[in-house]
Amino acid sequence: MVRTLQISYDDSVLLETSLPAEDFEREAKLLLAAKLFEMGRMSSGMATELCGMSRAAFPMSLPRVGVSLSYGRKTPSMRSPLPVEAERGGHQTGTIG
Repeated sequence: MVRTLQISYDDSVLLETSLPAEDFEREAKLLLAAKLFEMGRMSSGMATELCGMSRAAFPMSLPRVGVSLSYGRKTPSMRSPLPVEAERGGHQTGTIG
Protein backbone atom coordinates (compact mmCIF):
# COMPACT_ATOMS: atom_id res chain seq x y z
CA MET A 1 0.00 0.00 0.00
CA VAL A 2 1.34 3.40 -0.99
CA ARG A 3 0.65 6.27 1.40
CA THR A 4 1.06 10.02 0.89
CA LEU A 5 2.35 12.55 3.40
CA GLN A 6 1.29 16.15 2.81
CA ILE A 7 3.11 19.11 4.30
CA SER A 8 1.48 22.51 4.01
CA TYR A 9 3.70 25.53 3.51
CA ASP A 10 3.30 28.97 2.04
CA ASP A 11 5.48 31.16 -0.13
CA SER A 12 7.25 32.62 2.91
CA VAL A 13 9.01 29.25 3.36
CA LEU A 14 10.28 29.43 -0.20
CA LEU A 15 11.46 33.00 0.34
CA GLU A 16 13.22 32.01 3.58
CA THR A 17 15.00 29.06 1.97
CA SER A 18 15.64 30.84 -1.34
CA LEU A 19 14.49 27.70 -3.16
CA PRO A 20 11.88 27.17 -5.86
CA ALA A 21 9.02 24.89 -4.76
CA GLU A 22 10.32 21.84 -6.66
CA ASP A 23 13.79 22.11 -5.09
CA PHE A 24 12.34 22.69 -1.61
CA GLU A 25 10.14 19.59 -1.86
CA ARG A 26 13.05 17.47 -3.12
CA GLU A 27 15.20 18.74 -0.24
CA ALA A 28 12.45 18.00 2.30
CA LYS A 29 12.19 14.39 1.05
CA LEU A 30 15.95 13.98 1.26
CA LEU A 31 16.07 15.40 4.79
CA LEU A 32 13.29 13.08 5.99
CA ALA A 33 14.94 10.01 4.43
CA ALA A 34 18.39 11.01 5.73
CA LYS A 35 17.12 11.52 9.28
CA LEU A 36 15.31 8.17 9.34
CA PHE A 37 18.47 6.53 8.01
CA GLU A 38 20.60 8.35 10.59
CA MET A 39 18.32 7.13 13.39
CA GLY A 40 18.68 3.56 12.14
CA ARG A 41 14.96 3.29 11.47
CA MET A 42 15.42 2.80 7.74
CA SER A 43 18.00 1.09 5.55
CA SER A 44 19.87 3.09 2.94
CA GLY A 45 17.96 1.23 0.22
CA MET A 46 14.57 2.11 1.69
CA ALA A 47 15.68 5.72 2.33
CA THR A 48 16.83 5.92 -1.28
CA GLU A 49 13.37 4.84 -2.44
CA LEU A 50 11.62 7.24 -0.04
CA CYS A 51 13.43 10.31 -1.36
CA GLY A 52 13.37 9.17 -5.00
CA MET A 53 17.12 9.31 -5.52
CA SER A 54 19.40 6.78 -7.16
CA ARG A 55 21.35 4.30 -5.05
CA ALA A 56 24.53 6.23 -5.88
CA ALA A 57 23.14 9.73 -5.30
CA PHE A 58 21.62 9.16 -1.84
CA PRO A 59 24.81 8.23 0.04
CA MET A 60 26.70 10.99 -1.78
CA SER A 61 24.07 13.53 -0.60
CA LEU A 62 24.28 12.59 3.08
CA PRO A 63 27.35 14.67 4.02
CA ARG A 64 25.66 17.76 2.54
CA VAL A 65 22.82 17.34 5.09
CA GLY A 66 25.15 16.44 7.95
CA VAL A 67 24.62 12.67 8.01
CA SER A 68 27.37 10.06 7.90
CA LEU A 69 26.90 6.70 6.20
CA SER A 70 27.87 5.00 9.45
CA TYR A 71 24.73 6.29 11.21
CA GLY A 72 22.43 3.84 9.49
CA ARG A 73 24.29 0.81 10.84
CA LYS A 74 22.65 0.70 14.27
CA THR A 75 21.36 -2.56 15.68
CA PRO A 76 17.64 -2.85 16.46
CA SER A 77 18.39 -2.67 20.22
CA MET A 78 19.98 0.77 19.71
CA ARG A 79 16.82 2.18 18.15
CA SER A 80 14.54 4.07 20.45
CA PRO A 81 10.87 4.17 19.50
CA LEU A 82 9.28 7.52 18.80
CA PRO A 83 6.49 8.56 21.16
CA VAL A 84 3.08 7.99 19.57
CA GLU A 85 2.39 11.74 19.36
CA ALA A 86 5.67 12.34 17.51
CA GLU A 87 4.89 9.60 15.01
CA ARG A 88 1.55 11.19 14.21
CA GLY A 89 2.90 14.72 14.25
CA GLY A 90 -0.04 15.58 16.45
CA HIS A 91 -2.48 14.67 13.66
CA GLN A 92 -4.47 11.49 13.15
CA THR A 93 -4.63 11.92 9.36
CA GLY A 94 -0.91 11.77 8.55
CA THR A 95 -0.98 15.35 7.32
CA ILE A 96 1.46 17.89 8.72
CA GLY A 97 0.59 21.55 8.65
